Amino acid sequence: MVKLLKRIFGNGNQKQLNRLQKRVDKIEALEPEYEKLSDENLRQKTEEFKERYANGEGLNDLLVEAYAVVREGSKRVLGMRPFNVQLKGAISLHEGNIAEMKTGEGKTLASTMPAYLNALAGKGVHIITVNDYLASRDAEEMGVLYEFLGLTVGLNGNGLSKEEKREAYYCDITYGTNNEFGFDYLRDNMVLYKEQMVQRPLNFAIIDEVDSVLIDEARTPLIISGSARKSVSLYQQANAFVNTLTNETDYTYDEKTKGVQLTEEGMNKAERYFSIKNLFDLDHVTLTHHINQALKARVSMHRDTDYVVQEGEVIIVDQFTGRLMKGRRYSDGLHQAIEAKEGLQIQNESMTLASITFQNFFRMYNKLAGMTGTAKTEEEEFRNIYNMDVIAIPTNKPIIRDDRADLIYKTMDGKFRALVENIKERHQQGQPVLVGTVAVETSEIISQLLKKAGVKHNVLNAKNHYREAEIIENAGQSGAVTIATNMAGRGTDIKLGDGVIDKGGLAVIGTERHESRRIDNQLRGRSGRQGDPGVTQFYLSMEDELMRRFGSDNLKSMMERLGMDDTQPIESKMVSRAVESAQRRVEGNNFDARKTVLSYDDVLREQREIIYKQRFEVIDSDEDLREIIENMIISSLNRVVATHTQDDDEDHWDLKAIIEYVHGNLLDQDDILEEDLKGKDVEEINDLIMEKVRARYDEKEEELSEEQMREFEKVILLRTVDTKWMDHIDQMEQLRQGIHLRAYGQNDPLREYQLEGFAMFEEMVASIEDEVAKYIMKAQIRDNLQRQEVAKNTQAVSGGEEEKKKSRKPYVKKENIGRNEPCPCGSGKKYKNCHGA
Repeated sequence: MVKLLKRIFGNGNQKQLNRLQKRVDKIEALEPEYEKLSDENLRQKTEEFKERYANGEGLNDLLVEAYAVVREGSKRVLGMRPFNVQLKGAISLHEGNIAEMKTGEGKTLASTMPAYLNALAGKGVHIITVNDYLASRDAEEMGVLYEFLGLTVGLNGNGLSKEEKREAYYCDITYGTNNEFGFDYLRDNMVLYKEQMVQRPLNFAIIDEVDSVLIDEARTPLIISGSARKSVSLYQQANAFVNTLTNETDYTYDEKTKGVQLTEEGMNKAERYFSIKNLFDLDHVTLTHHINQALKARVSMHRDTDYVVQEGEVIIVDQFTGRLMKGRRYSDGLHQAIEAKEGLQIQNESMTLASITFQNFFRMYNKLAGMTGTAKTEEEEFRNIYNMDVIAIPTNKPIIRDDRADLIYKTMDGKFRALVENIKERHQQGQPVLVGTVAVETSEIISQLLKKAGVKHNVLNAKNHYREAEIIENAGQSGAVTIATNMAGRGTDIKLGDGVIDKGGLAVIGTERHESRRIDNQLRGRSGRQGDPGVTQFYLSMEDELMRRFGSDNLKSMMERLGMDDTQPIESKMVSRAVESAQRRVEGNNFDARKTVLSYDDVLREQREIIYKQRFEVIDSDEDLREIIENMIISSLNRVVATHTQDDDEDHWDLKAIIEYVHGNLLDQDDILEEDLKGKDVEEINDLIMEKVRARYDEKEEELSEEQMREFEKVILLRTVDTKWMDHIDQMEQLRQGIHLRAYGQNDPLREYQLEGFAMFEEMVASIEDEVAKYIMKAQIRDNLQRQEVAKNTQAVSGGEEEKKKSRKPYVKKENIGRNEPCPCGSGKKYKNCHGA
């Protein structure tokens, strides 16, 4: 039946290979012609291709000739002639697919052709490897070929300066690790000046060991963390200050919007309390923010209504359901302000400044391709998530490796004894052995057993990439025994030493099955490269994790009924198939988990792209940003006016609240009065206020030069967006951690996350508009304007908890504090024992 279906529908992979072969034949046909070219004429082909591309020819049109040029260049410079199968892999890479090429089949050389072809477009090509050693090795070895053909090659390493990184990125082809490319993207979207960016727009990436990067590390977030320019003591100081204020005299409260505004008297009090001249000076943006949040916490946030205090924590109460929302925190420092109000320990603010997963980072490239020895088992995931097909490229020579059936022992001790005996026997015969383990602990156990047996061996862990490569390269020498985790040494070939082929080639022994078939296949693929002999076998026991999880009880009881002891294994293809079936189930579960993670990540991805795009427009713009800022002011004003003019009866409109907002955020006292708004409709009120705002804006522009005014706008925009975005990332993370609890209420957690995440983003945008409007109109402009980062001491963290540090702001002395009075910082100590010491 299967054969019949194949005859009707054909083999999908074979059809692809047949299609690729037609182009390979055309490349082959050019070889005699290109062999006659001098080195200089061959090099001139690069400029010819670039010119043809500039004149409208596509890269597909140039592929055959370009690949023929690289093949000829490789013969002359590297002494290697790419095989036909490598050409097939190279074509599939250019098409944005994954070339599954077995270990030792020359993936690195195959990647040179699509890298060269795509570099002709002048937009940059990134070749991504899993560690620094492989990146520098490949850049050095293959760079000779690219430079011979007239292209530039860069290496993007860790620890380079911005200038060195920029130079590497502006080369035609750039090598580096997945971590470094991802972190550079995040850092570029945190810079204050366009000149500080190092990357060009993400164009084309070829990922080596693509399954490791896009699947094994898919859920690993890259995090930029740092110390926020906020301190716990400032919350306490702001709380102590607002406790001295009185309603109506020092502040006004709008119940409809829950908005609290300092009056002129309140502002004067703040300036006296903190011994500053102007509350709205740009130096005091952080202080003003803390005062506003402390005021909001005191006046508009009510205990046991908006929040409750349980076990020393402030827990939000859902205003619609009345349920406690554990895990959620108010954004923008309001939660910390409430903690200060209640005299609780103030939690550190989020220090996550930027984060992205590899899934979302690599999906931003215009085109993505990858190479690995094992990808077919994850083909559905590559297609669904990355829109990449897996093309299985045949080996240049037939595989003659002997893949033996699994040996299953009753206990783990029995398995290890048999395994060590086998290794010792092969070692004595001079056959090299690679022992693959799933866990580091297992490798240490086997190492101890081998020491007792007197077998000299190397243990490989992935801490030192340079040592790792050296050990793997020597693992094929006669009598060598190497213990390694299944993933260690990827990207480095094991070459057989003299006489090893006659001894049966490399023996690969697996100590247990991994939950992914792909990892097991990678281990097997270490042996039998390029038609070499080899043998592979897995040793399992009924006590292995995978066997315990998937119904080994029946098999174990059968072994006991048959009276089998620890020295007698079962060797059965049927058992091996049962193990593979279990692995398929685990792979399916893991795929579903990664899909779910990606669905959640996509919510933040869309938001991140909006913020980063708008942020880039700000730093890239040489033009007047006034129109953008005026639209923000209009949006902020419209919300306030709409809130207070909802009643059909104009006599019930709260014009006083509108005036208080305008005086507190946009204009000076008495610039506009309540009488000015009477008798006007909503549109007329907005127009009148905006007319006054534009006039005030004009006055500000006359105070400064054109250049200073434009810089002032950028300073306000960047600082506000960065601060709000940092807080928003934290809020989304808090929401995500607790959202699964919604499932108990028969709600879809993902749907809830999408809805709430969107609402929180809308709130953040509104908050940005409100703050930009306020500081553009109220802040005092100085000559020495300077853009400032909202955080310092940034750190790049891959897949770990971000380090959280805090900076302490000096306490500003209040006038006439008695030495025995409570210290205003909120510590509870007497002033003389605290800040008065």
